[in-house]
Amino acid sequence: MNRARGRRTAASAVLVSLVVLAAVVGLAWPRIHGVLSVGTALERTQEPRPWSAAVAAPVLPSPTATPTPTFDLTRHSTTDPASPWVVVNKQHPLPAEHVPPDLVEVEGVPVRQVAAADVAAMLAAARAEGVALELRSGYRSYAEQAAARDAVEARRGFAHAERYSARPGHSEHQTGLAVDVDSGSTPSCNLQTCFATTPEGVWVAQRAAEFGLVVRYTEQNTAVTGYAPEGWHLRWVGRDLTAWMTANGVTSLEEALGVTGGPEYAGG
Repeated sequence: MNRARGRRTAASAVLVSLVVLAAVVGLAWPRIHGVLSVGTALERTQEPRPWSAAVAAPVLPSPTATPTPTFDLTRHSTTDPASPWVVVNKQHPLPAEHVPPDLVEVEGVPVRQVAAADVAAMLAAARAEGVALELRSGYRSYAEQAAARDAVEARRGFAHAERYSARPGHSEHQTGLAVDVDSGSTPSCNLQTCFATTPEGVWVAQRAAEFGLVVRYTEQNTAVTGYAPEGWHLRWVGRDLTAWMTANGVTSLEEALGVTGGPEYAGG
């Protein structure tokens, strides 16, 4: 009898525990359900998104192009007799009294010091390549040019002198920046049109610009310079300007520096 009563008591205790547990769960379920619902919603809103939608690509500034340096063609005066870019032609003479203050000699020929190193380097380079380039003349004073012009005119006439020999004051030689060169291989062509066909004439036409000198009077620029071609007459202007002239296909200083020229002398 006592054993049966114990079993009923245990069963009752279990039943009471189950009832209490059910009541607790019932009371807590809304809160638990809410937490589960929020967690599920968060999971849905945090689903992986494509890169383009999740993070915008950064906007980078466009690279700034470095401007190409412009060669300054106004760097030196074209009218100052002491300027390395002075232009002397039939329209633009030098003062009769002008004498360069910095004359030195290259192989016994007077030239301005600013041009001397390049003239010497040109001669050395030509000879190193087997070209017999020789220096004939450089600076010439106003009086010396007058005598040279008179001699040409007496020998060949006024018209010929106008084409080939500058009047005094209009010669580049007075600047100390011009030189005449000779052919050691073909002396008969010195100071002659055929100089351009000699090895020395061909070499200076192709290479003188590397040393800052230009063949001043060519067939191509006769109308601008006012003088007939002289393949032996070179003018130093510096390597930067000759490089620019070569790159741009410009053959005369008048065109390069925007200076007037032509076959007629100023004042007739």
